[in-house]
Amino acid sequence: MLVVVVAGAATVTLWRVTTHRPAPGDPSPQVRTATAAVTRGTVTERIQIGGTLTFDGSCTVVHQGAPGVLTTLPAPGDVVARGERLYSVDARPVRLLYGTTPAYRDLGPATTDGADVRQLERNLVALGMDPGRDIVVDARFTWATSAAVRRWQASWGLPAWRRDGRLAMGEVVFLPGRLRVRQVRATPASTIRPDTPVLGATSTRQVITARIGADRRRLVRARDRVHISMTGAEPLRGTVLRIGRVATAAPRNDSAQGGEAPATVTVVVGVRPPRGGPVLDQAPVRLGITTATREDVLMVPVTALLARPGGGYQVRLADGRLAGVEPGLFDDSAGTVEVTGALRPGDRVEVPSP
Repeated sequence: MLVVVVAGAATVTLWRVTTHRPAPGDPSPQVRTATAAVTRGTVTERIQIGGTLTFDGSCTVVHQGAPGVLTTLPAPGDVVARGERLYSVDARPVRLLYGTTPAYRDLGPATTDGADVRQLERNLVALGMDPGRDIVVDARFTWATSAAVRRWQASWGLPAWRRDGRLAMGEVVFLPGRLRVRQVRATPASTIRPDTPVLGATSTRQVITARIGADRRRLVRARDRVHISMTGAEPLRGTVLRIGRVATAAPRNDSAQGGEAPATVTVVVGVRPPRGGPVLDQAPVRLGITTATREDVLMVPVTALLARPGGGYQVRLADGRLAGVEPGLFDDSAGTVEVTGALRPGDRVEVPSP
């Protein structure tokens, strides 16, 4: 909040950019002024914070197959979808399937019932490998499951003698959905062994992460609307997806102050960037999180507010009269404030001249 106060017969000019109220002073005008109309409309109050445009979630792809030479790797920024190759060992691809249960064993006719079998069957159906609809998606590996695996193996270009209807441990990786490669953590042509990290990845869903003071967490709720500003791009709209429950405080870098910085919590905002634009990761953005909205209220520019002797606020009308007002919500982005008092839409109030 910026409050400019000049003593004596000088003007008290109020410029408000937060919801904290300015201190009252002497209202007599001594600056160049213009006029602005009193309007009726919607006032939206927002919390302004910085954030980072990134991709939601993160995971590490770890090799679980037999040792071998790493022959193929994706590049950072590549997107891998269901059934596609993540990387190759000894020229044999390791493929992505969707699911939340990690791959932990061979999958074939001798496999006992389990959630990983259900995941495999669901993926085979989604990949179109069960044209006769013989698979019953359950926890049991049946002849229909094996037949669908052989069709999938045929689609890879394997010769008939190698289509055995089973998947060895490490041939597939189960992850929740499509992934975007953020980091390659292994070296091509190197020997890779079980439990070796290969890729760092994220989901393909773009979000904005930000941190807000723990003391202001109560002001933000899931599904709150968010106005997003980016350098060199049109403003975007977003929605608060989730708010952290654990507050953390980072150590201060200023050795003179010492101690810890104020505690903050993470806010994650969902956003849909415009199609055809650049795919950005770790880009700085500015967020305006809507915390309150009031419709059909009287509004004046924030700069029209004058402190009133004895407390309270007033505005100066174009004819020189002073009218007492009670401020309500402040709209930082529009530079307006909700007011109640002896005003009507169309009245002109004085504001500092640009």
